[in-house]
Amino acid sequence: MPHNWFDAHLDLACIALEGRDMHSADLATCAGANPPAAITLPSLVEGRVRSMLATIFIEPDGSPAAIAYKSGDADSAHAAGLRQLELYKDWERRGLIAIVRPGAMPTKPAETTIETRILIEGADCIQSPDEAWWWRDQGVAAVSLAWAKQTRYAGGNGCETGLTDLGRTMVGELDRLGIVHDTTHLSDASLAQLFDLTDKPVIASHSNCRAIVDDGSLTGPLALGMRQRHLTDASIREIARRGGMIGSVLYSPFIIKGGLRDRRATLTEWAAHVDHQCDLMQTRRQIGLGSDADGGFSAACMPDGINRPADYKKLLETLSQRGWTDPEIEGFAWGNWTRFWNER
Repeated sequence: MPHNWFDAHLDLACIALEGRDMHSADLATCAGANPPAAITLPSLVEGRVRSMLATIFIEPDGSPAAIAYKSGDADSAHAAGLRQLELYKDWERRGLIAIVRPGAMPTKPAETTIETRILIEGADCIQSPDEAWWWRDQGVAAVSLAWAKQTRYAGGNGCETGLTDLGRTMVGELDRLGIVHDTTHLSDASLAQLFDLTDKPVIASHSNCRAIVDDGSLTGPLALGMRQRHLTDASIREIARRGGMIGSVLYSPFIIKGGLRDRRATLTEWAAHVDHQCDLMQTRRQIGLGSDADGGFSAACMPDGINRPADYKKLLETLSQRGWTDPEIEGFAWGNWTRFWNER
């Protein structure tokens, strides 16, 4: 039986601003960065992705200019974030997505309309904690205080810094507004301090297991960022204890031991992360998909056999072969994330 999907991490606006035709049904000719492509809006519909967390991703001092802003400059970060928000609003006007906003009457989107919650990945576009309510009202349901780099709020996974004073204030304001914290990309120090400051359920929208990827061979200047990019066993247990959720990411170097980039991961290697997380959480009800397809990498970097959303069914076939029941498989594909957001 075909399954609907909830994908908890898709960098759609970022990919569009990097030049991909997100309206194209032909992944071979849709252009943009990092070909071959895996994701366009029609490909999501084809793959039965019915709900998603779509990101506003901006990079301090990054490239291309369309998604970059000057580090520490709240005004340029705000402008960069607004460019992506306006793109989502345009897609909504066209009937391609339906943004979930607080207080709005629930509706059943058309089969070709994807229910969308917005995830801010790197909070610098929020000029101050006092502005967070405005972003919530635009459909922002979750916020990660940092991406890999330092923001005004927190150190990301490429940093050894923790939360700033402004970040501590932001934690309290997001809690007050009911906006969920996304722990993916936080440095170890930032995550530990976040856990100390809030008792709310949190998510890791697209995170795998440090115990598997970090086999002791990570070295060099990128080792810190690669190591902190993945969840420790203790963090997995803590997210579960709070009633949170983890999204399984499909980027092969985040699956293969040692973070190797010389081949595609196997589906067996991918499933080992899922089962390890579930063993630690002692449940299969707090995990789902957070594909990250294909934000900053090509379809050729996803596990072997996964080239587009229509291939996600192979993930479920792999879980079935490992003893997952039909209700557990439905939970991974759709039900677990849906239940989590319905409870907010």
